[in-house]
Amino acid sequence: MTDGIIFDVDGTLWDSTEIVAKAWNRIIAAETSLSPNLTGDRLKGLFGRILPDIAAILFSGYEKKRQLELIDHCCQEEHRALLDTPAEVYPGLAETLLCLSVHYPLFIVSNCQAGYIEVFLQGTGLGCYFTDHLCPGDTGRAKAANILEIVQKHHLRFPVYVGDTDGDHQACLEAGVPFVHAAYGFGKTENPNYVIQKPKDLLDLFPG
Repeated sequence: MTDGIIFDVDGTLWDSTEIVAKAWNRIIAAETSLSPNLTGDRLKGLFGRILPDIAAILFSGYEKKRQLELIDHCCQEEHRALLDTPAEVYPGLAETLLCLSVHYPLFIVSNCQAGYIEVFLQGTGLGCYFTDHLCPGDTGRAKAANILEIVQKHHLRFPVYVGDTDGDHQACLEAGVPFVHAAYGFGKTENPNYVIQKPKDLLDLFPG
């Protein structure tokens, strides 16, 4: 029996990569000498890492300070784009969250910048289902530490984490929290505690 469900965002709740790629390309075209050729598929392979690591990959020819400035400008542009045209959530997610929230407190922990989770909650209208959220942009800490903060703050004894990448799985192992692999998302992993093929599968795992 679980007493709290913590979610990742990208690849688990929605896929914003096409919208984000277009937003980041606008910054790349305006502020760098690089070709604005980012795609959603490439971002799927990068999402889940912390932003300084993504910046180091995308802007490797620039010094670190400039990398961080550029990724910050990219994130500001993506927030504007996603508020203007929110990405679609995965099929069945809203109904799943509605049902789960009757029985369990729901949370979000993502390796994103400050404000991104708020953009997701506002743009999708799903904020009413979540009790709390954390990200490195809020705390300066990576995913495992933020999972533990949510667990401790809300006195969870039997939490689970739902995510789609091996990085999510490794964070759960570090935090000592069972991992539910959203196999429909961006990544693969081995030996998760549970596997779901769509959001609604959570209702079978955690019927309340």
